[in-house]
Amino acid sequence: MKTHMVTTRRTAIRHRQQRKVSSQSSVGSCLCSSVSIQEAWIVINRSVLSTIALVLVAGAFAPLYAQEPAAAATSEIAKWSIITAGFALAFAAGLAALAQGRAVSSATEAIARNPGAAGDIRGALLLGLVLIESLAIYALVVSLVLLFVNPFL
Repeated sequence: MKTHMVTTRRTAIRHRQQRKVSSQSSVGSCLCSSVSIQEAWIVINRSVLSTIALVLVAGAFAPLYAQEPAAAATSEIAKWSIITAGFALAFAAGLAALAQGRAVSSATEAIARNPGAAGDIRGALLLGLVLIESLAIYALVVSLVLLFVNPFL
């Protein structure tokens, strides 16, 4: 019985010593982590300051590399933007018309095969037609931007 109490006491003493060592090591690691955090903060501040300095220097010397606008080039750009807008609108309208015709044809065949599903097919058809037409409208918007907004002036 006495030997059991002695071993229990020795075990308790060992556990206390291990706790002291682990608490001391955690304090040391905490100090190391705070030092590394401070070093990281200094590095971040240096990189931010150097980036800001680089942007300011680049902004100061940017006008040196600016090119003079050419008057003849803008009329060529305007001419080609009108031609491009016309072709884009023509292709979009033509392909949208073909897609809508094919969608209506497929929907009509599907309703002829299964008249009971006419409502579902009609809903899917209308959604598809709306999406096809929206693509043609997007092409119209791009064409109008090419015609009326000249980004080179």
